[in-house]
Amino acid sequence: MPNAETRWDLPAPLLTEFVQVDADTTIAVRRHGNPDGPRLVMSHGNGLAVDLYYPFWSLLTDDFDVVVYDLRNHGWNPQTSQERHNVPTLVDDHERVMEAIDERFGVKPKVGVYHSIAALIPLLSPTMGSAYSALVMFDPPLRKPNVSDEQFDAASMRTASMARRRTARFRSLEEYAEFLPIVPAFRQMVPGAHELMSRTTLREREDGDGYELRCPPEYEAQIIDYARIFCLAVDFEAMQCPLKVIGADPTLPYSYLPTLDLSDVAIVHYDFLPDATHFLPLEKPEECVAAMREFLSHLPVD
Repeated sequence: MPNAETRWDLPAPLLTEFVQVDADTTIAVRRHGNPDGPRLVMSHGNGLAVDLYYPFWSLLTDDFDVVVYDLRNHGWNPQTSQERHNVPTLVDDHERVMEAIDERFGVKPKVGVYHSIAALIPLLSPTMGSAYSALVMFDPPLRKPNVSDEQFDAASMRTASMARRRTARFRSLEEYAEFLPIVPAFRQMVPGAHELMSRTTLREREDGDGYELRCPPEYEAQIIDYARIFCLAVDFEAMQCPLKVIGADPTLPYSYLPTLDLSDVAIVHYDFLPDATHFLPLEKPEECVAAMREFLSHLPVD
């Protein structure tokens, strides 16, 4: 495990392709790792950035062809319309990105590896998982069977309200990195992740007066508002590829939405990581990778 002085320096991508997903929006798709290995496609949670997950996906680059991309209005991507920042648009972006990966990097089987809101998107895709040889999902935001619609809506509205109140501007990257350990949801991240989060989720303001969140709080909150509607639309029985869900510890207080226990869904390979919160890939990357590798070892993903 890295020590407290760890700095995560991201390697330059082997290739970067810019995918035009609508008239105003491009998404930067980057290729890392071993081009001859099985292909993994990765994206991230709401308000974050896929480069923040480097402590996780760096453990895979020796063996896998790792393709990463940020959701619109996150990470490497420019800020565009708030009106179009919603779950149906993210689903449409996903379809276009999947097509572009095959066109530009060559066709081969893809394993989707997604966290949080990014894990919900392929579950809502009209292709129903047929674009993948398998899907690995870390704590997707779905309603628990024993949580009523009213309870889930209330939790979603609380989460959206907290997102809207997030501080959006900081004087420096260091100020944000020092602030993050105070936030209960981010306290368990691996050493060096707070500094990495500062570099990957903030951008310098155009006027040069400090830094601001790449995904504005109102955009982040809007996704939560939409997600609570679409969480109920997932039909696992219709999915056309093997599914692995690795959840947060369902006995812990939730840090995003109520953690889902899918142990009673026969079609899903379900595990949870003890003592891990919703941000488990950033807290226990080695354990997350081990669980994913064990699942993939039983599948023909090459």
